[in-house]
Amino acid sequence: MKLIVSRLSGFCFGVERAMKMALQAAKRSSKDLYTLGPLIHNPQAVIYLESLGIQPKDRVEEIPRGTVIFRSHGISKKDLEKVKEKGLKIIDATCPIVKKAHHAAKFLDRNGYPLVIVGDPKHPEVEAIRSYLRQEAMVVESPEAITKMGNYKRLGVIAQTTQNFEVFKKVVKACLEKAVEVRVFNTICHATALRQKEAVEIARKVDCMIVIGGYESGNTQRLVHICREVQPKTYHIETPKDLNPSWFKNIKRVGLTTGASTPSWIAQEVEKEIRRRNPQ
Repeated sequence: MKLIVSRLSGFCFGVERAMKMALQAAKRSSKDLYTLGPLIHNPQAVIYLESLGIQPKDRVEEIPRGTVIFRSHGISKKDLEKVKEKGLKIIDATCPIVKKAHHAAKFLDRNGYPLVIVGDPKHPEVEAIRSYLRQEAMVVESPEAITKMGNYKRLGVIAQTTQNFEVFKKVVKACLEKAVEVRVFNTICHATALRQKEAVEIARKVDCMIVIGGYESGNTQRLVHICREVQPKTYHIETPKDLNPSWFKNIKRVGLTTGASTPSWIAQEVEKEIRRRNPQ
């Protein structure tokens, strides 16, 4: 059996940056060190950070003192105000690419463009972006949502940074049919787009595709979806323990890729386990 491994596996730039900042903080002092929500959407990485003394908390009210690390997805305006009111020290690990999406959203909002965000309305990145806007943004996950809207003089469009570029293009096209003027900022992370493109290319070449990443990770779920469109035998796992031997029966070629928040050591363990069970 041949194994084709993605060259772009492991942490993306923003996640790697956030992890480095957290590890550096823990090295200085692990006392009273917290993250607001999981730093990244990978439970194994979060458990590792906890072992170093970095405690995840869901609410600012649960942080009594010390330092709070803002996760790579960003933080809402309300939570930022609470952090400042409590006098907590701040380590801002928000991904710079996510911050660019914030700037684009604020620009469009400030200039009177009703805003369409292509993304998951429940994702922390989208929730944070919406919290800084003066007017309510419309969050859509497909072009079909746009067809149900009324007509506008103008619309602004951005995307959650880990969105599928093809879906983004279709939403923009649908917006052009609903407004005289459409202002678009492509805020999708370039590395995410490349990862998705490579994953699809691998999925087309193999008989089975394995995508590694947290089950709550939006970007991993999108990788699974786009791979499954070209290779139905696409499976989403978090760790080597999730591998099912039946997936590899009579399979000659297996593809392997990861979400942007998956540690490289987990990908290496999965690769090692697949090769152990199915030697070439």
